[in-house]
Amino acid sequence: MNQYTLLIISYLVGAIPFGLLIGKAKGIDLRQHGSKNLGATNAVRVLGKPLGIVVFILDFLKGASPIWVASYVLDYNQNLIWIVCCGFFAIIGHVFPVYLKFKGGKGVATSAGVLVGLAPTVLGISLLIWVLTFYTSRMVSLASILATLGAIFLQIYIADKPFGHNLPVTSLLLLVGFIIVWRHRTNILRIIQGQENRFEKKDN
Repeated sequence: MNQYTLLIISYLVGAIPFGLLIGKAKGIDLRQHGSKNLGATNAVRVLGKPLGIVVFILDFLKGASPIWVASYVLDYNQNLIWIVCCGFFAIIGHVFPVYLKFKGGKGVATSAGVLVGLAPTVLGISLLIWVLTFYTSRMVSLASILATLGAIFLQIYIADKPFGHNLPVTSLLLLVGFIIVWRHRTNILRIIQGQENRFEKKDN
């Protein structure tokens, strides 16, 4: 299996719309409900927490599996750029899926899956940022944006010190960070206006 085949497979795997498939299995098209997004957040709101978690896990694996496969097929040290590109193609597949006329999700879960294979320490700290932000603001969008920006900062100024030997991963994070923030542009406007949706705490 050559590098170009891996890129194509990574994109096609990333483009699988698990949110749509799981929703339709329950007779619900996520594109017609809630935020109309196919990601885990809308799945939780529309389909319930258990199925929303399933969507998150599957979207996460869409990012992780191409990295794992590429790392197994190719020599990691000599082909890091190709492996990183496989992760990028998986994310692009999720955000712009060929199966759905290139209208997909925001890429957060799939990006996290990619990072678990490329920068697990950065991912771990970013997840902590996500959790702390979410539990203080109750806004998934704000948590995702801050976790993304945190990952970029950590990669540039700590892991790459800065722009050192791991430039492919750093470049990936910069590109993906731009995509994620851009995909959240309407959320950012609602946050500024104080109108963003929140997950309210349930009373005990």
